Amino acid sequence: MKAILCRTHGLPHTLVLAEQPLPPLQPDEVLVKVAFCGVNFPDTLLIQNKYQFKPPLPFSPGGEVAGIVEAVGSDVKHINTGDRVVGMCGWGGFAEYAVVKSIRTFVLPPDINLQAAAATFYNYATAYHALSDRAGLMPGEKLLVLGAAGGAGMAAIELGKLMGATVIAAASTDDKLKLCQRKGADYLINYSIHNVKDAVKDISQGAGIDVIFDVVGGAVAESAIRAIAWRGRYLVVGFASGNVPTFAANIPLLKGASIAGVFWSGFAEKEPAKNASNMNQLMQWHQEGKISQQIYKTYSLANAPQALQDMMDRKIMGKAVVQIR
Repeated sequence: MKAILCRTHGLPHTLVLAEQPLPPLQPDEVLVKVAFCGVNFPDTLLIQNKYQFKPPLPFSPGGEVAGIVEAVGSDVKHINTGDRVVGMCGWGGFAEYAVVKSIRTFVLPPDINLQAAAATFYNYATAYHALSDRAGLMPGEKLLVLGAAGGAGMAAIELGKLMGATVIAAASTDDKLKLCQRKGADYLINYSIHNVKDAVKDISQGAGIDVIFDVVGGAVAESAIRAIAWRGRYLVVGFASGNVPTFAANIPLLKGASIAGVFWSGFAEKEPAKNASNMNQLMQWHQEGKISQQIYKTYSLANAPQALQDMMDRKIMGKAVVQIR
C-alpha cells in the first residue's frame, strides 16, 4: 500500500510517500480501506516526537479515518466487512489502509458521507466530551472558545450554541473571527489586538465566563483564566501556541473554579460505552443538520505533508482533509 511515512522525526517536508506492507491486524482491531483522513494538530507533534504518544519509526501520521472495512479481528463482533466506518486510529491514517481499535471504530449511517465523517467526528467528539462530560455546560451560561477558528474550536462553537450557551469566539485574525461568526458565535475577540481578560469582562459586564474551552495555552490562557466566573470551569484541551500555561493557584481558589483536563483518547479507552453514546448523539445531530464541520481544503495523499505545514503555519480555518482514494 502507499503511505506517507515519518522515517526520522522532523518537520513535514521530511515525510515521504512510499510503499508499505499492510499493517498486521490484532483480534480487537479493524482494517479500514481509507477514503479520507482528517488532519489534526497532534499529527504535527507526532512527527516531531513532541506528543505524549510516541509511535515507533517508521510510522504514518493521521489519526482520524473514514472508509470501508476490509477485515475484522477475531474478537470483533459489532463491525462487519464492508461497513462504512469512521475510526480514531491515533496514527497510521495517511495511508491506503489503516488499523483501528474496534472500540474507536463507529459504523456510519448511510446519509453521512465519508469526507464529512473524516472531517467531523474527532473534533466534535473531543468538544462534546469537554463541554458535556467535563464542564457540564448549561443553557444560558457563557462559553469562551480560545483558538475558535480551528477544527476543535469550530466544533465547540457549534455545540455550545446547540447546548444553549452564549458563545464568545477568540482567535488571532479578523478573517478567522468572521468564520466563527458565521458558525454562530455571539461575540468575537481578536487576541492579537485585545487583552482577553479585559474584553471578556466588558462583554460579560464584569460577571466573567462560566466555561473556557482552550486549545491554545500560553499567554492567551493565562489572561483568559483571570476572567473566569464564580464556579467557572476551565477546560484544558491543547497547547497550539506551543507553550503550556502556568496558572496562579489563587485564581481558581478565589473563584471557586475548576480546571479540568480533556483527553479524549483516554476517555474513549476507559469509558467506551459513554463515548459510544456521545458518538451516537453527534451522528444524530449531523443527520439532522444541526452540526457540520467547516472544511478548509482537501489535499491529495502525496500533498499530505503540505496539509501539516499549513496546520503549523496556522493557515487552516476549520478542518483540512486528506483524500486517499
